[in-house]
Amino acid sequence: MAITLTVNGKKHTVSAEPETALLYVLRNDLKLKGARFGCGLGQCGACTVLSERKAVVSCAQPASRFDGRGVTTQEGLSEEQRRQWADCFLASGASQCGFCSPGIVMKAESLLAREAEPSRDAINRALAGNLCRCTGYDGIIRAVRRAAAEATDVG
Repeated sequence: MAITLTVNGKKHTVSAEPETALLYVLRNDLKLKGARFGCGLGQCGACTVLSERKAVVSCAQPASRFDGRGVTTQEGLSEEQRRQWADCFLASGASQCGFCSPGIVMKAESLLAREAEPSRDAINRALAGNLCRCTGYDGIIRAVRRAAAEATDVG
């Protein structure tokens, strides 16, 4: 089946079975490696992308569901956004192996689009389902709060 997706602002048409996971289309057909394959069950969050500004786990969603819709991966963030996230993760001690980071960043982007100054509890709720085996989450929460503060300072 032909599936047309607008990924990171560019329109793509791919041929895939209706139940092929969006993650596989992104990684294998479009060669976008930012969304990671973690559990393959939608439980770890490593594959999180945005669709219409909402965070979705791409391994558990058929690509056909996104036919005609927009998807944003980590690669679709501006260079400045990616630099800011890297700086916030480093300054907050949230950077370890980095495997989970793209999914966490995309979940945080979705949160910050809805809420400019989220509380610690709001960040915890927003990041629920994104597993990190390295950091213990405190550094990640500090990184998201730092990114929110920097965005507020600029805006």
